Amino acid sequence: MFTKLMAATALISASMISVASAETISMWVRSGIGDSFKEVVKAYNAAHENKVELTEVPFAELVQKYATAIAGGQAPDALSLDLIYTPAFAAAGQLEDLTDWAKALPYFNSLSPSHVKLGTYEDKIYGLPLTVETSIFAWNKDLYKKAGLDPEKAPATWEEITANAEKIRGLGGDTYGFYFSGGGCGGCMIFTFTPLTWGAGADILSADGKTATLDTPQMRKAVDIYRNMIAKDLVPAGAASDNGVNFLSFTNGKIGQQSLGAFAIGTLVTQHPEIDFGVTLIPGVDGKPSSFAGGDNFVVTKGTPKLADVKEFLEYTYSPEGQKIMAKYGSLPTRGDIANEVLEGLDPRLKVGLDAIAVAKTPYTLQFNDLINSANGPWATFTNAAIYGDDADGAFADAQAEMQSIIDAGQ
Repeated sequence: MFTKLMAATALISASMISVASAETISMWVRSGIGDSFKEVVKAYNAAHENKVELTEVPFAELVQKYATAIAGGQAPDALSLDLIYTPAFAAAGQLEDLTDWAKALPYFNSLSPSHVKLGTYEDKIYGLPLTVETSIFAWNKDLYKKAGLDPEKAPATWEEITANAEKIRGLGGDTYGFYFSGGGCGGCMIFTFTPLTWGAGADILSADGKTATLDTPQMRKAVDIYRNMIAKDLVPAGAASDNGVNFLSFTNGKIGQQSLGAFAIGTLVTQHPEIDFGVTLIPGVDGKPSSFAGGDNFVVTKGTPKLADVKEFLEYTYSPEGQKIMAKYGSLPTRGDIANEVLEGLDPRLKVGLDAIAVAKTPYTLQFNDLINSANGPWATFTNAAIYGDDADGAFADAQAEMQSIIDAGQ
């Protein structure tokens, strides 16, 4: 009887320990993150004692709400944070230092390099890639055919893109050769327009983010390429006022060519099967390709008592199983070493989005929003004024000065 009682007590105790050891990790994500991460969380929760509880926060409110929650001691254990904001939160001392653990991961060197760079502050790692996005160039094969172009030939230079746009515009009506969201959409233009200069070796900021380097021959050439297409009526007039609402205009079937995000591949395949399209890397002004590396970094709130549990979840996300789930629902692999395996059986055009990671860049600055994303900031104002205005020289001078002023004020 005593033995049975002891055994029962041990069983109950073990059960209590098991229950007690299960943790719920609180995590915030921005609205619009898509199904890929939500699905990997579902899979993790179904297979593990620990659970991840997601809270979706409106995209425009996430950064401020997280900062407020940190100040009030109410922050989540982890966060899916737009990678561009990682340096600012790291600099403020609000994120966990993941350096030693991250570098010990056997696949660390295969993780998206731009995400790791943006997750690094003063040589310590505070953020690691969660969702990866890149910008690519798309063309409508049906419109290429109608315009007498080879639908299987990807354009490799902007001279070729412009010539193709002229032939497509020649079809008449509301069919146009090119599109971009030029109405003060800083996020759109950093994503799709800056690769023209990056591929040619120039940048809008110095490597340390302390100097504005906007006015370069490469940027002036990029501006001229867009101005030329507008002058030739190759771009719909509505592009001048599009603040990003019509960013996916390519999906209307009337746009011959457009720089987009790799996410658009999944959108086109699943929601617009009527559009036959090709994708390639965005050429620089000299023909060498580049891309914007976007997406989110996984960051951990400093001081969380659940650091080990959070790490376990992220390792699952990085596992072949987790990566395959995310890819199935539209996210590019964050691990280059298993990328081909992860994309096997999926739309082969996703491989272009993956190839873009190797040439992709992201500006490193603690003032990304003020410099680039803000609709009233110098980058958004510059792109609209330089491309559509009558005084390109003035647009360059004003933006260069304002960018430097914002940078200096933040030092």
